[in-house]
Amino acid sequence: MVSKRNFLKQFWKDKQMVGAISPSTRFLGEKMLENIDFDNVRSIVELGPGTGVFTDLIIERLRPDARLYVFELNEAFHQSLEKRIKDERVSVIHDSAEFISKYTGEDPVDVIVSSLPLMVFPDDLRKRVIQESFNILKRKGKYVQFQYSLQSKKLLEATFTNVNVRFTLKNFPPAFVYTCIK
Repeated sequence: MVSKRNFLKQFWKDKQMVGAISPSTRFLGEKMLENIDFDNVRSIVELGPGTGVFTDLIIERLRPDARLYVFELNEAFHQSLEKRIKDERVSVIHDSAEFISKYTGEDPVDVIVSSLPLMVFPDDLRKRVIQESFNILKRKGKYVQFQYSLQSKKLLEATFTNVNVRFTLKNFPPAFVYTCIK
């Protein structure tokens, strides 16, 4: 697993890809996943898992017949996840979030959980990622995203039917959790 020290190293190495100076907490992970009905979810996509805090929580709740597609572009994080995760239901993918459908196929997914630092992305990439996420979700599917500010709210509201925002102090830095429904 990538240590906190190595996480910070990755942050300084590429701030466009790593949006925080420390990994997300389990508390934030619980907040991200609290509105997902894992009993009825057959396919989940996770974008930008970093060290895999949320990934581990998702795997704990994942049905035996469900699939999890984990997209990590950072080489160090990807290698760490690929070595550590040995679950047949999970595919660890080293590619950009704008290409989800290339790996999930034509079937819509139930949920997307995103830790991507959207606000540090160039505007066109941010829009492509959100649009690809919307396109691949099934009707009434959920897109759950955390950010450290409310700057993404307008983009998400312009794309999704319903956007709910909650805040948690139990993370460093504190975070906003967006739950969006298609």
